[in-house]
Amino acid sequence: MRLVTFAGSDGPAVGVLRGDDVVDLGAVMSEPPASVREILATGAAALSRVERAATEAPGEELHPVETLTLLPPIPDPGKVLCLGLNYAEHAAESGHEPPAHPAIFMRSRTSLVGQGGPLVRPRLSEQLDYEGELAVVIGRSARHVSEEDALDHVAGYAPFDDGSVREVQYWTAQWTLGKNFDSTGGFGPALVTADEVPPGAAGLRIRTRVDGETLQDGNTADMLFTVPRIVSLLSEVCTLEPGDVIITGTPSGVGKARTPPRWLRPGQVVEVEIEGLGVLRNPVGEET
Repeated sequence: MRLVTFAGSDGPAVGVLRGDDVVDLGAVMSEPPASVREILATGAAALSRVERAATEAPGEELHPVETLTLLPPIPDPGKVLCLGLNYAEHAAESGHEPPAHPAIFMRSRTSLVGQGGPLVRPRLSEQLDYEGELAVVIGRSARHVSEEDALDHVAGYAPFDDGSVREVQYWTAQWTLGKNFDSTGGFGPALVTADEVPPGAAGLRIRTRVDGETLQDGNTADMLFTVPRIVSLLSEVCTLEPGDVIITGTPSGVGKARTPPRWLRPGQVVEVEIEGLGVLRNPVGEET
């Protein structure tokens, strides 16, 4: 199942993507969920009810996805935890040895933008870079879970573009500032439930294109720290809650590592495609 959040008449609304159409759960359920986070927090029974309602929805309740404004699948995550340097070749092109432990930073809610929304190059710097990544969404609370049990706590996956303002990222040893400019983190188009992809989303091809040119072409099989390892380790640090998002790092080929650097420019279109998860597409704009 593919869960989406879109702009409704009264605020964010929840739907299910069926091909090129979206079922508005508010129109087909007597007690529709208020958010994707609510579905996940309620558990498997809620997911089953949503899937049944979406499957049985009449044709008049299907809305072409291109007529809707998609928001991030989880527009209000409690936490967004991000890994850096999780692919050996990217670590090398960034001038680092592969890390012995995951390099972790956090993103804010205001840094996220959904399918079709602009990635905003800020006034402060022109060095906006792309990073195609796999996003993991937590479905069940997790604290001190083993690697063997970690995937039981994962609801699903989505493409992510960890847009980075490089100049600011490297002002200090901490990367947080450069990773948290408003509307620089593309997320979507949908949360694809875990039953639709291989365990841990392993072995999925991940590509990033700018104006149709492929600039990153990797595979999640090359992650230094796998999804079960990441979830288990983070659960030792903090309680992972339904709707929390983990961003798992980017393959090689980022703009910063190219000669000359390939910074994103207003008017370009960035696509992050992950096998089985769809294509995240965002134009590039600039802060006014």
